[in-house]
Amino acid sequence: MGSDDHYPEERPARLVTVEGFWIDRAPVTNAEFGTFIDATGYRTVAERTPSATDFPGASLQNLVPGSAVFRPPPGPVPLDREDRWWRYLRGAYWRRPGGPGSSVEGLEQHPVVHVAFEDAASYAEWAKKELPTEEEWEFAARAGSDDQEFAWGGDLTPGGRWMANTWQGPFPWRNLRLDGFEGTSPVGSFPPNAFDLVDMIGNVWEWTDSGGLAPIHNVCCAPQSFAAPRSRRVIKGGSYLCSWEYCARYRPAARQLLDVDSSTSHVGFRCVKRG
Repeated sequence: MGSDDHYPEERPARLVTVEGFWIDRAPVTNAEFGTFIDATGYRTVAERTPSATDFPGASLQNLVPGSAVFRPPPGPVPLDREDRWWRYLRGAYWRRPGGPGSSVEGLEQHPVVHVAFEDAASYAEWAKKELPTEEEWEFAARAGSDDQEFAWGGDLTPGGRWMANTWQGPFPWRNLRLDGFEGTSPVGSFPPNAFDLVDMIGNVWEWTDSGGLAPIHNVCCAPQSFAAPRSRRVIKGGSYLCSWEYCARYRPAARQLLDVDSSTSHVGFRCVKRG
């Protein structure tokens, strides 16, 4: 588990043992999440008005339901200015992934996004499952390989074929879509790994149940918080925004930490069963 060759938070490479478990073949889709919502009436974090207690100093006019949405700038921007490509949009949530006026119609088999940790955990409980630990998730992504760079082998594009939904081109303003997609893709659009699991890499980051309080780096993956640091969980797998020139985290060893109450347009989840 981990890597000594990339980002500091992945170190050290180490031997880890996990007990047996079953993991979902794909991330939870909009259709599956909709079934949960219809059955329970659950309201996601992005649909609720943020508490002033949780955001001290924030003006009341900014405490509105919403979520972080990726918006590419019209041209090159400094890569330390994540505010140039992230927007907190009022009214953005899982049914309106691009904000007001957008819809998940036609995206039923895309992974659900704009889900905070609580939302993912609530779905898992309803489904009589759990969220994976970081160790379980990485074991599943590696699919029996301990030393390969990517989930599918040593080459990013074996035989010229794109193996996951990531970013190609100059980030964050021009996605060349060499893999066929600009945003999320239907689950299973790319080859499965050796365990027959799809979308373990790319498409959307996935919540795990593993925590941590280390600083967040490279906020293409984890937008800056609007308040002081709070409890965080590890997210794994990278997303359609991962770019080799900025955020090369489309690898099993890669990891980020995200505030539990954060939701974005490129974070989803899948579940496990144990025992």
